[in-house]
Amino acid sequence: MHDPATTDANMRSMAEEPMPSGIPERLIEATISLLASEGPSAIKARTVAAEAGMSTMVVYSHFGGIPELLRATVDYGFDEMRRGFEEAENTNDPIADLFGMALAARAMARANPHLYDAMFGLSNRATYRPTRGKPEVLSGHSPAFQSAYAHLTGACERLAASGRVADIDPVAVAAALWSFVHGYITLELANHFTEFDDPVKEVFLQMGVTFCVGLGDDRASSLASHEKALNLSLAR
Repeated sequence: MHDPATTDANMRSMAEEPMPSGIPERLIEATISLLASEGPSAIKARTVAAEAGMSTMVVYSHFGGIPELLRATVDYGFDEMRRGFEEAENTNDPIADLFGMALAARAMARANPHLYDAMFGLSNRATYRPTRGKPEVLSGHSPAFQSAYAHLTGACERLAASGRVADIDPVAVAAALWSFVHGYITLELANHFTEFDDPVKEVFLQMGVTFCVGLGDDRASSLASHEKALNLSLAR
């Protein structure tokens, strides 16, 4: 006969045993896999554990619960975005670097749109209970987010110092760029822009050029910088 007390004791013992390294990463990978295949409604302790080939207790022992696991997954997404930004920052042209970063964010979003949705709160806001008393780990303030966003601010500071644009506030310009880039990505993921053969060249790139011209850059120079970034992105 099944003995609940024995089961509980076994689960407590499992939670107390030292876990080999890599368990949190495997749980995050399982969460990303489930987001991709089934969406946010599939993220439950038992489904994540099953996907990772572990017991449900492992989820709680490493993260405390699903909201905390989801936040760790979101942080993983921003870490991936940061790595894309770092790869894009490889020219002496700040406008090319900025559009390269925009293209890196788009590539990351298209590779895993459900993870991107979770990062920006597009599909999970009503699905998960908030974790009270921990505002410092919300995605907009987490160290992972801030580390990624610092690359954008840094590129805007280089743009301000380049002499190509008028006197700008790099912090305000970074916020404006973040808004238009992720607005475009969100619309593209929702299958807008289907009337264009190449929405990246016909919409996204042109938005960037117009934005930079509005800051004071020459249109021909801005177009050349954006095209350089696009060609570098396609070559990777």
